[in-house]
Amino acid sequence: MDIGFIGLGQMGCPMAKNLLKAGHRLRVYDLIPNAVDTLVKEGAVAAHSAHLAVENADVVISMLPAGEHVKQLYLENKLLDSINTSTLVIDSSTIDPDSARLVAAEAKKKGIKMLDAPVSGGTAGAQAGTLTFIVGGDAEAVTIAKPVLQAMGKNIFHAGASGAGQVAKICNNMLLAITMAGTSEALQLGVEQGLDPQVLADIMNNSSGGNWVLQRYNPYPGVMPEAPASHDYQGGFRVELMLKDLGLAEHMALSQASRTPMGALARNLYSIHAAQGSHARDFSSIMQLYQRHMDE
Repeated sequence: MDIGFIGLGQMGCPMAKNLLKAGHRLRVYDLIPNAVDTLVKEGAVAAHSAHLAVENADVVISMLPAGEHVKQLYLENKLLDSINTSTLVIDSSTIDPDSARLVAAEAKKKGIKMLDAPVSGGTAGAQAGTLTFIVGGDAEAVTIAKPVLQAMGKNIFHAGASGAGQVAKICNNMLLAITMAGTSEALQLGVEQGLDPQVLADIMNNSSGGNWVLQRYNPYPGVMPEAPASHDYQGGFRVELMLKDLGLAEHMALSQASRTPMGALARNLYSIHAAQGSHARDFSSIMQLYQRHMDE
């Protein structure tokens, strides 16, 4: 397919590379020229504007930081006016559901099919092509999108109507933050009582406390060699991005008067952690918040 790809950051760049590997033809655009140059070396064609990137595309994919950027691109900059009605638009940014619904509704008015398809799996999943896509939108559009999404990921879930992909992604990441904070707290408590963190992790992982964090992403340094914790918390999913998603969860909860006390606590913990200079570290570095507290 001819694909216009907009947004070539830490996630967008490897996603675009996997599309090229699958044989798709890409025209790419990003505000940072070096990001575009990286994809051109892989075989993509550089577009000098977002409007040129989407010209005559079968599919348009965007991967942007926040809802305001998605609205600015498609609505304020009138990108929808440059997209054919036969083109499928997939926004893989993680944004608030209301922004996703608003842009999708405007696309529908113009006869354009649009999906919100945020991803789970982090930079490692983006590089390996094993992302999970959590999709909101029309079922027919999801079917059309699958061959493209399968070039970048291994799991595709249709969560429901427009905005549902964002809701599911935000709920998932809120739970992940809660689980990471709780697992870190329990591990640190055991270590301070003299337990070996590897032994404690093995015990919990095979007991009622077992969870994804213990199985795949242990936050204690040295326990899991491939995890960011064993590499000074570099790479992975940054604290600032987790904090953004927790903010989206809080906003979503307030809009419906939902009760999310654990989510609010996790956001406070990550906010404190980020303020101590850890905003660019992997989110599993929340472990250091407990360790710093005990050192004091």
